[in-house]
Amino acid sequence: MSACSALLNSRVAGGCCRLWRRVPRPVVHFRSASVAERGAGRSDEELWEAASYLPFSGARIGSFFQERPVLKNLFLEDALLRGYLRRHLPQEAAFSDLCAFGERVSKEVDVWGRECEVTPPQLVHFDPWGRRVDHIETSPAWKRMKDLSAQEGLVAIGYERPFGEWSRVYQMCKLYIYSPSSGLYTCPLAMTDGAAKVIQSVGVSWPVDEAYSRLTTRQPERFWTSGQWMTERQGGSDVARGTETVAVPQTDDSYKLHGFKWFTSATDADMTLTLARIQDRTGATTPGSRGLSLFYAEVSRDEDGLLKGIEVQRLKDKLGTRQMPTAELLLDGLPAHRLSEVGRGVASIANMLTITRIHNSISAAAAMRRVVQLAGDYATRRTAFGKLLKDHPLHMQTLARMEVETRGAFLLVMDVCRLLGREESGMATQLDTNLLRLLTPVVKLYTGKQAVAVVSEGLESFGGQGYIEDTGLPGLLRDAQVLSIWEGTTNVLSLDVLRCVARSSGLVLHAYFTHTKSLLAGASSVSSLAPAVKALDRALSELEDFVQVAASRGPAYLELAARDLAYSLARIYAGALLIDHACWKGASPSDTYAALRWCEQDLCPVVNKQARGCYDPNTPALDAVLVYDRPTQD
Repeated sequence: MSACSALLNSRVAGGCCRLWRRVPRPVVHFRSASVAERGAGRSDEELWEAASYLPFSGARIGSFFQERPVLKNLFLEDALLRGYLRRHLPQEAAFSDLCAFGERVSKEVDVWGRECEVTPPQLVHFDPWGRRVDHIETSPAWKRMKDLSAQEGLVAIGYERPFGEWSRVYQMCKLYIYSPSSGLYTCPLAMTDGAAKVIQSVGVSWPVDEAYSRLTTRQPERFWTSGQWMTERQGGSDVARGTETVAVPQTDDSYKLHGFKWFTSATDADMTLTLARIQDRTGATTPGSRGLSLFYAEVSRDEDGLLKGIEVQRLKDKLGTRQMPTAELLLDGLPAHRLSEVGRGVASIANMLTITRIHNSISAAAAMRRVVQLAGDYATRRTAFGKLLKDHPLHMQTLARMEVETRGAFLLVMDVCRLLGREESGMATQLDTNLLRLLTPVVKLYTGKQAVAVVSEGLESFGGQGYIEDTGLPGLLRDAQVLSIWEGTTNVLSLDVLRCVARSSGLVLHAYFTHTKSLLAGASSVSSLAPAVKALDRALSELEDFVQVAASRGPAYLELAARDLAYSLARIYAGALLIDHACWKGASPSDTYAALRWCEQDLCPVVNKQARGCYDPNTPALDAVLVYDRPTQD
């Protein structure tokens, strides 16, 4: 093999440039018109020798190939994950399973996820003879993800409860390891988990007993996934006003659904839960949320292979999450069964929203952890300005800030999982229940915003390669953007926090303040954490004062402050969790440092914004004028 061929077919170990003196220099006859004209006094042999020093003359692309970042065992590499589990779930069975799963994800499953990305679903409307079939064709890797999800119990664990009140934490730890490599299969799993939760809450009986068994099985050949068909043309989160789908009663107490579903994720699911309005004998329906009921429907085909009561209009062309089929559906007589009491559809999906929002938060924390892990590994392989990236203090400062955000997000999500596990195992106190209700929307909205920022910063740490599609890195950012949109945007969830406070007559905030103070109590004598504890105590006191003042100002004042209030709740609580984790006997110096760094930020932005007059009565009008400011006519 020639020196040039050997060079082109090799990779440079360690990410360092292979010096030309280490390989034979390629000798290339390099000619041009100008050389020929001047060559009367020079022989061909002299021209060959003159050209031989050119480093790109043979290889054309040179000798250097940057070494890629390596995805390692995601369980073994995550110090916070392992420390958290050693503290709360020191079970050998859990550690062994997570370690094996982390190895499988890094060595095998991650490749499947990439296959899902480069082979997105396709909609085939018609067969070769013109008959409408509406087949959604997905990649083989997408199908393998379904089998894997059953085998690993990624839904089943939440219902088997092998570790009692900590079973949800265990389940979500597996999803945390799996999510960024899953090819977005965590989205159908979230809806499947949510559907199982709803069925469990309304009672596992006919006609959904078989469905529940399939949603929670570990047998791949029986495993079902569920869709969640709520969004229609008029509204996303505003289902009360935006739902036009009607349910026509049948003589056997079933229904047929007619409507248009504008956004149906994981459209290749085996069943779905959906909202519709029941028609009376005159065709009339009840408006608003009082008219909505929850229905269960199976996605099936008739003997001719045609979908029963469904036409797939088109697949959505999305910014990210392209691995997963998302479609517009016409429901034209879809057979269905009512699950909720008449008019209690919105109330019946509350449990599902809790589950899917927690899944969303897990995906956010997982995306952050993945990009931090890859960026950290890359920093040990990439040389710039004479030294490795890890030896540049400013670069490591940036990665450390990303790490602090990731740690705060992880502990926020795990605490919500802990509360859910206590509720499901019958061990929750009233304080736990109130805290779960408040923190679910807070954690979802905050981690969604964190993920976009951290993943974007992470791509930047790779330089230009972070912008190149075939590295797989840009997909992390495109997929992260959905996390602040799906299951409620930041503003929608901020208002949900206010509703939660109002409906509980403030009890959820009382639970929040009580528990946060208890988390800080154990750190009062730890001198190394004193700056963080002091900052958090001050922020918590300011937040309490704000809540009292805002309560007397009226709804409009609180609505303007809702987003900043939610951010303040998240930052203070995450800080308390970081401090608490840094106090346990197995904590590391890095745990202490992360808590200190987290508490250096503005922990209570709602108070600082209040002091600047951001929620004054004249602010909305000024905001509108600014947004719609246009040049005046001359």
